[in-house]
Amino acid sequence: MRDQIGKYISKLVSDQSALIGHIAFAAQDDTMISDGEQSFAALSESVLSHLNCLALVTAAPSLPFADFLIQRSAHHEHEIIPRDTETRTFLHDIPIVRASEIGTDPTLKIATLLGNRKGIIVEGIGIIAAGALTVEQAYINWSSVFHSTYIKYLEDLLEHGFVLPGEEGAFNCFRRDLHDTLSSDGLEFRQGPFSDKAIILDEITRVGRYTVQRRLVDSFFGNISYSNGDLIYVSQTASSLDELAGCIDPVPFENSSTVGITSSSELVAHRAIFEATGCHAILHGHPRFAVVMSMMCDLKASCTIADCWKDCTKVRFLKDTPVVAGEIGAGGIARNVPPVIDKTGSAIVYGHGVFSIGMTDFREAFQALVDIENWCREEYFRRFDEKYLGA
Repeated sequence: MRDQIGKYISKLVSDQSALIGHIAFAAQDDTMISDGEQSFAALSESVLSHLNCLALVTAAPSLPFADFLIQRSAHHEHEIIPRDTETRTFLHDIPIVRASEIGTDPTLKIATLLGNRKGIIVEGIGIIAAGALTVEQAYINWSSVFHSTYIKYLEDLLEHGFVLPGEEGAFNCFRRDLHDTLSSDGLEFRQGPFSDKAIILDEITRVGRYTVQRRLVDSFFGNISYSNGDLIYVSQTASSLDELAGCIDPVPFENSSTVGITSSSELVAHRAIFEATGCHAILHGHPRFAVVMSMMCDLKASCTIADCWKDCTKVRFLKDTPVVAGEIGAGGIARNVPPVIDKTGSAIVYGHGVFSIGMTDFREAFQALVDIENWCREEYFRRFDEKYLGA
């Protein structure tokens, strides 16, 4: 258990999602154990003692976006509701605790909120998330909240501009410190097509790791698959793309077996994309700026559709990449992505992420993911500068 805590503290640091020295986990095994920053560890232990779950993580995000969302919200609001797919599917909403509400001992308030949600934001402390059965689940839920708050803050900022003291300076630092333009430089891809099982598994594992290393996914989002014509090799549901060894399912292409029961929730969509395009490789990531930009619709003010993420029938474009609506799993993604991805080699799903294909191997699929995120990042700042700086 202590090794698991150490592993996920390291992951939060390597993800660059949490501040070094401001992370702590607690876990209930035969006894309560914790590790990390002392005051956060004490808080984690105290809250966990009131919950019926195994693990809890308290960590300060590397960016102030979560606190800004609290401060930008109306005082009567007790949660924020990002519009991205992950929030809608897994988090529903994110409860918030303001600094003025913390008091001398916030344990019971935090525990009460975490009894109904996977993660919360406590102003001045950070994100606190629980794991029902494992330390890993606590990490996943924390990362999911971080992803959703990142997306919502950038979306709100583009719509309303700066409204808080110090917000502009923090945003300028964030913009300055963003990594250089994403690229696939230095990465190795096998040239396909592949038929050998061992090679397919190894290449899927390698490329999955690349998507995490280049920050094209957060938490355990995203999935990857390869088809040799007879089988679809697809990452399992809830698997981490940087730890896919042993987490890849071979599923009959013609869907004659229930072997895919542990496979990605997007298996139906992957199969439909293979059938529509004749490709061999599919990569699905959740790059942050692509998710933000997918929800920026010029027709929003005059549109009567309430649930854009599932009911919109229009195909919009971000540069040359089509944007479609669709529910995850066996829902609209499997219907809406294949017809457009066949023409372009990639597609963005509203509030969800990017699907890209490689006709023989993963090189072009990965490059498409990189190119789309780079363009969306540039377009976000272009629109921001044009709207607020007159640039």
